[in-house]
Amino acid sequence: MSLNGSYFSPTAKTTNTRCDKAQEPRMTHDSPRNEGECGSVRRVSREWWLHVALLCIPLLAVYLHIPPPQLSPALITWHSSGHFFTFRGNNVFYKESVGVVGSSDVLLLLHGFPTSSCDWYKVWDSLTQRFNRVIALDFLGFGFSDKPRPHRYSIFEQANVVEALVAHLGLSEQRINILSHDYGDTVALELLYRSDHNRSGHITINSLCLSNGGIFPETHYPRFVQKVLKDSGFISPVLTRLINFQFFSRGIRDVFGPYTQPTETELWDMWTGIRFNDGNLVMDSILQYINQRLKHRERWVGALTSTSTPLHMIYGPLDPVNPHPEFIQLYQKLVRRSTVSVLDEHVSHYPQLEDPTGFFNAYLSFINSF
Repeated sequence: MSLNGSYFSPTAKTTNTRCDKAQEPRMTHDSPRNEGECGSVRRVSREWWLHVALLCIPLLAVYLHIPPPQLSPALITWHSSGHFFTFRGNNVFYKESVGVVGSSDVLLLLHGFPTSSCDWYKVWDSLTQRFNRVIALDFLGFGFSDKPRPHRYSIFEQANVVEALVAHLGLSEQRINILSHDYGDTVALELLYRSDHNRSGHITINSLCLSNGGIFPETHYPRFVQKVLKDSGFISPVLTRLINFQFFSRGIRDVFGPYTQPTETELWDMWTGIRFNDGNLVMDSILQYINQRLKHRERWVGALTSTSTPLHMIYGPLDPVNPHPEFIQLYQKLVRRSTVSVLDEHVSHYPQLEDPTGFFNAYLSFINSF
C-alpha cells in the first residue's frame, strides 16, 4: 500500500488520535462516535492483514514445494554410468571405472559438502590413466544417494558407508589410495584412525591425499549460512526450505576464485544434485559435522599427526573457508611427515574443479614418489 493511501492520510491520523483519546477514562459527549470510528478502523486493519495472509499462504506453499530441477545431460550420463549398493536399508550411489590394465592400484575419491561425486568429473579420465580402478561415491545425504530424514548424519556413519562399499566391491584385502576434499577429508581421517588402530572392518590405506578441508577447527571459517543452519534448532528445517538456486549460487561462487568461477551449467548441476531426493531438507543435519570436528579434534588430528601412511595436501590458497597462510602453516607445523602442493594463487576452495590440470599433476607427483 502506498504512503498516499487513506491509512496514512491526515484524516486517518486524526481518527487514530481520536481512538487514542477514546481510551482515556474521562468520558465525553462524542465517546460513542469515537468508539464507532475506532472499531471501524480496527475492522479494516484486520481485514487488510487477513487478505495479506490469505495471499501469502498459498504463495509460500507453492514456493516451499517447488519441484527440483531436471537432471542435465551431464548428470544423466554420470548417473547412468554408476551403480547402487544398500547400506542399512539406504541406497548409496557410486561410480567405478577400470583404467590401467595390469595394475592393481585402486583409488577411492571422497567428495565435499554440499556437493557430490560429480566434483571429480574434471580429473576422472586422467586418474583412470594412472589407476586400475577409480571409485567415487555419494555420501549418504548427498547427490544420488538416499537422503533419509529425520536422521542423525555423522562422520562416523559416512566412514561406515565407505567401508561397506569397499567390502561390497571385494576390496577389503586391497591397499587403497584415498583422495579427498573438504567434508571428505574428515571422513578420510576417521578411516585413517581406524586403519592405524586396526579396527574391525577397516580399510587398509596405502596413501592419503587431502585437499582444502577444515580439518583444524581453529583455522576453519564456515560460511554464514552454514553456521545459521547448524545452530538454529527448530528453525533450521524452515530455512532449508527457503534456500533457492539464486541463494545457493551466490554462496558457492564465494568459495571459488574470481578467475576460476563455475559456469551457470555447473552451478545448476551442483544445485540439482542437492535438490535430488530433497537433499536440501537434510543440510542442517549434515552440517553437524562442523561440531563433530570440534568435539573429535584430538581423534582426527591425532590420526593425521601420528600416522606413518604417506600423506599429501593439495591446497588452493585463495580459500576463504581455510584461509592462507593460517591454515597451511598450521598443517605444516603439525603434520611434519606430509608433503604439500600449493596451487596457483587464484585457486580457491575447489582446486580439482578450478585447476584440474594443476591438481592432477600435483597428485601424480605425490603418488609416484613412493
